[in-house]
Amino acid sequence: MTDILPAIWLGIVEGLTEFLPVSSTGHLIITGNLLGVTGPKADTFEVVIQLGAILAVVVLYWERFLALLKPRADMRFSGFRGLWLLFLTSLPASLAGLLLHGAIKEHLFTPVTVGLALGVGALYILFVENRTAKQGEPDKYATLDDITPSLALGIGFFQCLALWPGFSRSAATIMGGMILGTRRSLAAEYSFIAAVPIMFAATGYDMLKNYSLFTADDMLFLSVGFAVSFVAAWAAVKTFIALVGRMTFRPFAWYRLALAPLVIYFWS
Repeated sequence: MTDILPAIWLGIVEGLTEFLPVSSTGHLIITGNLLGVTGPKADTFEVVIQLGAILAVVVLYWERFLALLKPRADMRFSGFRGLWLLFLTSLPASLAGLLLHGAIKEHLFTPVTVGLALGVGALYILFVENRTAKQGEPDKYATLDDITPSLALGIGFFQCLALWPGFSRSAATIMGGMILGTRRSLAAEYSFIAAVPIMFAATGYDMLKNYSLFTADDMLFLSVGFAVSFVAAWAAVKTFIALVGRMTFRPFAWYRLALAPLVIYFWS
């Protein structure tokens, strides 16, 4: 891994797609195959650049994350209560991922299963959007401070859908939040924040297992990918939040349906 151009492209793809309901997995499969960056080392590189995307969310929502450590009277989503809510959201997928990690790696990382996940996730988005169009946008929960323990845990169970590679963690949690009564904007915002603990745990686990694959010569490649992923994720989240109140998620669903056969083609 000496040519940094693939690191730049992969960082851009990871950062732009990690927090959108389109599946970063599917995009990285296509990009990696086009660039010839495949294999165990490439898989671990993708884990490293995920950390860059996670850091972007921490920077964008630094006040909220700081309030988790130093409670604020004007924020109910802060201190122990905020940490407890994030713990409840992370718990179901963390336990399921720990128990099923080997089986997921062995059986679900195939062209057909990832392509199916993209398609099923697209139908999931269309179902929720059609439901919202008929019933109106839910407004039971409008801000982060409205989130309750039962809602946090409910979103956590929906997040388990993301253990199916290609489904998209963002799609699982945003649509799950809307089903449970959150406004569209809150579902997106909480999806970004709730991603941090579970993604940090998952990426840390993979990095500890596979760090020996890399040498000192790979550090520039890793650093460039990390930095580019951070910048791309920062831009993607800022833009997405600005648009989410004025659009539905249907375009993402149609895009996923078009992407699914490409994943199968490029990975087969």
